[in-house]
Amino acid sequence: MRRLTWPRGTASAERPSGRRPRRPPLSALRPRTLRGRLALLALAVTAVWVTVLTVAANLVLGAQLRGQADDLLRTRSAAVAATIEARADGRIVVHEPSDDQALDVGVWIYQGRAAVERPAAPDALQRQADRLAGRSAVFADAAEPAANRLYALPVMAPAGDRQVGTVVATVALDPYRSTTRYVLLGSTGLALALLAAVYPVARSVAGRALQPVGAMSAQAAEWSEHGASRRFGTHERPRELAHLAGNLDGLLDRLAALVRHEQQLTAELSHELRTPLARITAEAEWLTARPRSRAEQAASHEAITASAAQMAQICEALLADARAGSADPGRCDPGEVATSLAQRRAEAAPDAVPVTVEGQAVTVDVPAALVERILTPLLDNADRYSSHAILVECVQAPGGAQVHVSDDGPGVPAALGPAVFEAGRRADSSDGHDGAGLGLALARRLARNAGGDITLGGTPGPLGGAHFVINLPGA
Repeated sequence: MRRLTWPRGTASAERPSGRRPRRPPLSALRPRTLRGRLALLALAVTAVWVTVLTVAANLVLGAQLRGQADDLLRTRSAAVAATIEARADGRIVVHEPSDDQALDVGVWIYQGRAAVERPAAPDALQRQADRLAGRSAVFADAAEPAANRLYALPVMAPAGDRQVGTVVATVALDPYRSTTRYVLLGSTGLALALLAAVYPVARSVAGRALQPVGAMSAQAAEWSEHGASRRFGTHERPRELAHLAGNLDGLLDRLAALVRHEQQLTAELSHELRTPLARITAEAEWLTARPRSRAEQAASHEAITASAAQMAQICEALLADARAGSADPGRCDPGEVATSLAQRRAEAAPDAVPVTVEGQAVTVDVPAALVERILTPLLDNADRYSSHAILVECVQAPGGAQVHVSDDGPGVPAALGPAVFEAGRRADSSDGHDGAGLGLALARRLARNAGGDITLGGTPGPLGGAHFVINLPGA
């Protein structure tokens, strides 16, 4: 047996594989545009209805024509029966009218089963008429030699007690069937012409109907790209377009809110990074202003290193906030974080107001770096306004823990209240303290992103001043 080998590059169609070419899936045949799909749907619905109506109309027409043929047969049979006289002895006498040619066409007269009069007709039709002799009021169809319909009308004796004769009439069905066939062809052609016109018309109508949608979509994209504050508003529109306009306005509002959120976050980051960056700049300028001793240089280098580490810690905290929704966000004891932060603050600024950490040992599902970034603005705020003491207290709470930060300062003015967490808001801008009013806003943002919150205490803290409550999620 010889072994056939096919060289590389030979078209698969040339190989005797026996495989049929793959047909494209039905999804590939569907129109890719909404306008095309709507037009195709309109075409399908129209095709169904046109088919149903065409079939129903032709069935009704066929029934009507068949009824007309039956009525014609009854009329002709009754007219012929009116010329027949049935006698008591069972004989029948046919009285010929002056012009009976119309009656003699296609009419048989039988006395009993014997034919009295026969028209000129093919043998097959003659035999079918003979079979109807003696029967009463019955229809029959003959297929040979041509389509005919026959009707037998009984002729009764004078007493009306018995049938003495039969009148059989026939009519050719070809004219009726031709009419039915022509009507079927005409209605089918009309239906096909209608369907051929439906798709382009439906596509055009759908395109015109969708033009406002496309225009509104393009307008919304342009407004969102350029950051404009324009909206579609509540102008009078069709209900569907009004609903679309409302959704687009809502989307534009969310985009605008996102832009404001990013701008606010940028401002808050600038605020957080400003202090360590300013310290690095000051130390660098101080080193280059005049020659320094080794101890002074070491102290400056240490301060620069500490400020750089603080900036890195801020960036790490923000990255931890961005990863707050990960599978393993991290855990910590906020009391330990507060203690470590208080120690570093005391080492960096010996003259700062001391921070006391009290309370229970609790665990929260928040990374330590993020808890530190949440606590830092609160401690900075407390250090800015307190006189002698700052207190941090950790307590267990349902679903997590609470961290209370209070001081012995003047507290938050009642007129300001919760608005103290708004970006750029300060209790008193002329109090002599630096700051842009962004620290508390950033702290609340970080707490909320971690699944918690920061609120202003309803009552003054244990030290009589400001009182903030941090809620953090935990076991």
